[in-house]
Amino acid sequence: MTEDLDILVSLDAHRQQPKLGLVTLGPMLSYLQQKGYSEFRKEGLVIEGWPVQFLPVADDLDAEALAQAEEVEIEISAAEGSVKSRVLRPQHIVATALRTGRPKDRIRMVQFLEEDAVDLGALCDVIGRHGLLQAWQAFCHRTGMSDPCDVQLPP
Repeated sequence: MTEDLDILVSLDAHRQQPKLGLVTLGPMLSYLQQKGYSEFRKEGLVIEGWPVQFLPVADDLDAEALAQAEEVEIEISAAEGSVKSRVLRPQHIVATALRTGRPKDRIRMVQFLEEDAVDLGALCDVIGRHGLLQAWQAFCHRTGMSDPCDVQLPP
């Protein structure tokens, strides 16, 4: 079970200066602190009781995941109604977990796959586009899972 909320953010759309390679979340965090959110728990700023970690887009996989995120309605309560939000598609979550490769990420990947929560064709496409085939084959071998992508890498 997750204990925090990760939010993928792209700062390029609002950038006025040339790209320097260093991303700062300072202005966003300053704004939230002015709104009364100043407590940190682990890596996350606590917002309405939830530690929230803002993760800047770091590569093409992140950019694609954000661009293809699905819009959903999240009900707050009967009185407050719902809010629109965007969530990453399962194939991007699994590909990001594969890229990151920590033990907890591998567990998350297995959970997605066991629950049939990811479109395997879409996942294989994402993995192929972002150069993750070798990591994917190693994951399949390590878990004893047959490779649904079944792509042979050149020697």
